Amino acid sequence: MPMMASSQIEAWVLENGDHSNSVTPKQNNSKFKRTAHTLSSSSLRKKSDLGFVSRLQSGSLLRQLLGNLQEVVLGTKLFILFPAVPLAIISHYCHFGRAWTFAFSLLALIPLAERLSFLTEQIAFFTGPTVGGLLNATCGNATELIIALFALFRGKIDVVKYSLLGSILSNLLLVLGTSLFCGGIANLKKEQKYDRKQADVNSLLLFLGLLCHTLPLLVRYTSSTSTLAFDPTLQMSRVISIVMLIAYVVYLFFQLKTHREFFEAKEAEDDAEDDIINAEEAVIGFWSAFAWLAGITVLIALLSEFVVGTIEYASSSWGISVGFLSVILLPIVGNAAEHAGAIIFAFKDKLDICLGVALGSSTQISIFVVPLIIIVAWIGGIPMDLDLNILEIGSLGLSILITAFTLQDGTSHYMKGLILMLCYIIIAVSFFFAKFPVKPSNILNLGSQSSLEETFSV
Repeated sequence: MPMMASSQIEAWVLENGDHSNSVTPKQNNSKFKRTAHTLSSSSLRKKSDLGFVSRLQSGSLLRQLLGNLQEVVLGTKLFILFPAVPLAIISHYCHFGRAWTFAFSLLALIPLAERLSFLTEQIAFFTGPTVGGLLNATCGNATELIIALFALFRGKIDVVKYSLLGSILSNLLLVLGTSLFCGGIANLKKEQKYDRKQADVNSLLLFLGLLCHTLPLLVRYTSSTSTLAFDPTLQMSRVISIVMLIAYVVYLFFQLKTHREFFEAKEAEDDAEDDIINAEEAVIGFWSAFAWLAGITVLIALLSEFVVGTIEYASSSWGISVGFLSVILLPIVGNAAEHAGAIIFAFKDKLDICLGVALGSSTQISIFVVPLIIIVAWIGGIPMDLDLNILEIGSLGLSILITAFTLQDGTSHYMKGLILMLCYIIIAVSFFFAKFPVKPSNILNLGSQSSLEETFSV
């Protein structure tokens, strides 16, 4: 077998011992290329000191377990939030209060989402560039997808729609806005530039998603539904979702094959001096990464069930509407790790990575997660559609337009970031004062006039 890098050999021996015949990482000529998403997550990782673990017997179970714990649990700057995981579980089963369960679950999801990204990247090192890129692209918003699925099967269609809409708004306005603002403040005496190619592609796909969300609302208002035998928006939404998934598959082919250079993160030569982990090889073995990935996914699913099941009680206890919690609070927690990573890279004048994180995540939510949820609901016999009310469509459409205008010239300064942040604050205020009714067992008719009246009545 060709010689691997010394750091990779150390991790491999730590994982399997000197005589391992297990799956080995792909060779350097076909290694996995890191994207903006994986680089952003790496900014929250810290180097592990394996001195004590390396003195244990090679290949022993204790050595493997301690080495994995060192890398997975202590290998992130967010490890101080891990105690929230047992606290959320104890709070739920010991009945400390459902509002406390909701709060602890939200905090626990922050480090788990970052570790999910880390483990996906570790597996990608063993699968080659194409499969690895597909894994990272598909699992980039796994936390939001899991929460949406639990809300869907509990019949909370409004929570599903609001949380996914909030993820798009959070990435476009809050994550990108904060990154541009911080980068502009840190680099006042220089003009910040970025490559527009990736931003142009993502903007087009976001406008496609906006069109798909707008048409059901337009059909509802231009058609006389009283003369129709059935409501057309549900059937429209299902067909449109299939088209959106086809567009996402083509986008993946475009991203991973034909125009990969548009999406590969450009790492500067001085990265070695930065306080950022720029690992080029896996630090744990394939099967260990897979086992940890499965375990963390189960934990995220459990905590997501807690969040979905207690959101109404938290709303009542805190005096905040479920709509605000779903549109604003849930997405902020789900994007916290990416948000922090994007800001770190913005300070280092690496805006291409910031744009890749914010726009890439928004695009994936818009043309992959949303239509996938619609198809899953269709299979499960749940009548979920793409129909949104005017407040939501207006917020989404104006956010995409403002972001597209902000990125049109390929340069940035702090004023652009400030405007995006202020737009997000204004939208948050609107959803805070808009009272959304909660109907767990029935679909919320977000496009009807009666819903609009309820929405704006405080």
